[in-house]
Amino acid sequence: MNLPWSDIDTVLLDMDGTLLDLHFDNHFWLEHLPQRYAEHHGISRALADAELQPLFTEHAGQLNWYCTDFWSRELKLSIKDLKREVADLIALRPDADTFLAAIRQAGKQVVMITNAHRDSLSLKMERIELAPYFDRMISSHDYGFPKEDQQFWAALQQDLTFEPARSLFIDDNLPILRSAGRFGVKHLLAVYEPDSRKGVKDTEEFAAVGDYRELLQGL
Repeated sequence: MNLPWSDIDTVLLDMDGTLLDLHFDNHFWLEHLPQRYAEHHGISRALADAELQPLFTEHAGQLNWYCTDFWSRELKLSIKDLKREVADLIALRPDADTFLAAIRQAGKQVVMITNAHRDSLSLKMERIELAPYFDRMISSHDYGFPKEDQQFWAALQQDLTFEPARSLFIDDNLPILRSAGRFGVKHLLAVYEPDSRKGVKDTEEFAAVGDYRELLQGL
């Protein structure tokens, strides 16, 4: 894939499903947490799923959905501690570090923008040392708006002073990519296989990255 690298000054990168395998998060929310919730409340796994699913649906795409403090209060469980129990599943997507090293070497401004709460970000950076590749690592919780919201992008521009028309943004979440596009971010890429256990996904109107090495042509 030939990206117009001479027209790109800033590279904005999501974390979960983009740089890291989404399997950890899917396993945590769909398997580990419901199991622990069932055990904690002395109910069946089926009943736990029935109680949790409407809550997940209600808060999807909002800042609360990504907030470990919110879910710890809501479910009366320490989400941070439960995530540590399965932290060995946290894994880098193939060649994501090669890509990061190359764009850093090329002098691009490299910024992580994630909806993950700072607790989750810290845990993941303990396991996979990506921090040195970034100029900044920004959680949407810093601004009080998720990436789905235009107010996130306005806050980001004020904070970073980046030029949307000269920026590349890679994310596995299509509504978030659309939000970035509405704000004027010109170069947008989705991710073909955010979760290594779930196969390729339909990225609809977006071109997508399968192999990070492909993006380095012409850098």
